[in-house]
Amino acid sequence: MKKRLFFLFVFSLMAFKGKELPNVLIIGDSISIGYTPYVTKALEEKANVVHNEGNAQHTGTGLLKLDQWLGNTKWDVIHFNWGLWDLCYRSEQSKVYGNRDKIHGTVTFTPEEYGKNLEQLVRGLKQTNAKLIFATITYVPKGEAGRFFGDDKRYNKVAVRIMKKHNIQINNLNKRSRIIHKKFKNEEGDVHFTPEGYALLAEKVTNKILDNLQQDYFKKIKQ
Repeated sequence: MKKRLFFLFVFSLMAFKGKELPNVLIIGDSISIGYTPYVTKALEEKANVVHNEGNAQHTGTGLLKLDQWLGNTKWDVIHFNWGLWDLCYRSEQSKVYGNRDKIHGTVTFTPEEYGKNLEQLVRGLKQTNAKLIFATITYVPKGEAGRFFGDDKRYNKVAVRIMKKHNIQINNLNKRSRIIHKKFKNEEGDVHFTPEGYALLAEKVTNKILDNLQQDYFKKIKQ
């Protein structure tokens, strides 16, 4: 803890003085939209934090829009996630928000399809030469209208295998979100969180990003 505080202090004083701030891209669904404002605030004057335009939804949307989200910016760190939409079952006949229906609906992507899509996305992200961080799929509670309890673990196994194959860092938001959800869930059977919950998720995201920025900074000043 003391070591982290020391580095945070040093980084706050020295962070890219006289230089352009590093660029951080966060790609993800509504969960990431919820915690990004807190990350942006925490990294103020340390990094330019940008979330992809809109909701990144599922891996299919990522394949269609990744180049657009990356644009021409030189990204230093990219924190990304897909999954909650991939494992969701939907039916056009459903009256539930988002047409969610795990009984009569169809899953967006099977674990196998999710893995194939994620593999392509990772290859595209690696071309940026940014430091990549994959955030595991956050907690799916019992009673969710379009998602089966436990599918977050199944899909995360697929994702983790791919990330390890490509030596990509993993931010275990699933484990953290399970704890946070107990007290700060938006409502029963909902994958979303209260503002307090998002703020707590943001702490883990911020620390992971900051660790990477620090490593990059000290690497540069040693050159």
